[in-house]
Amino acid sequence: MDLGAMLAGKRVLVTGASSGLGENFARLAAGCKAKVVIAARRKARLDALATELERLGSPQVTALEMDVASEQSIEDAFAAIDASGDILDVVVNNAGISGDGLALTLPTPDFDAVMSTNVRGVWLVSVQAARRWKAAGRGGAIVNIASIQGERVMAGITPYSTSKAAVVHMTKSLALEWARHGIRVNAIEPGYIGTEMTDEMWETDHGKALIKRVPMRRLGKPEELNGLFLLLATEAGSWMTGACVPVDGGHLCSSL
Repeated sequence: MDLGAMLAGKRVLVTGASSGLGENFARLAAGCKAKVVIAARRKARLDALATELERLGSPQVTALEMDVASEQSIEDAFAAIDASGDILDVVVNNAGISGDGLALTLPTPDFDAVMSTNVRGVWLVSVQAARRWKAAGRGGAIVNIASIQGERVMAGITPYSTSKAAVVHMTKSLALEWARHGIRVNAIEPGYIGTEMTDEMWETDHGKALIKRVPMRRLGKPEELNGLFLLLATEAGSWMTGACVPVDGGHLCSSL
């Protein structure tokens, strides 16, 4: 079964696509000849990426400035998608921020920012897509990017861990609510992945110590999420909904 071929011609929205995992998923979709909608706050980076995605084989690339912390920004982006006359098939809720800091000294606005982006943003984007699918009498696939931090925790990132736990439960709850409409909602729970945002941290003594706790003793690569992504985004996973699957080098099953 060629999972990549099953994504060809589908229209895929990726939020937080200007870097990291979002950029990786956008490249993957383009290479599978999907129509790709890339959305993020950094429009200049999206425009540069759009050119690359066209070279990779996407028959249609749309770059939209979108801040998932703003309901109006999301509504404007979906209005632009509607104007093209081509409905989405897959939504990838990837946009997120970290919000590091110890709880006793973390400013409340920092906590609110994490919740607004990582939780409320996933909710708003998912609802916008599901409303359209239901109105059109057709299904769709939502792939949420959660984290192993939604299952277990570490000190200093309470807002992030809390937000990802919320995404895990939101995935399951929306899957239950929308299954009758043919809308599948699943999540990928990445472990420690090397990306532009985190590369410097992994070179520190603290970062190296964290890597040693991974059973495979190494960081994951963004492309090591691609197999699961294709399964969840295509009809290959047609009977999967409400699943939250870790891809973490065995980290979640490691001893405490």
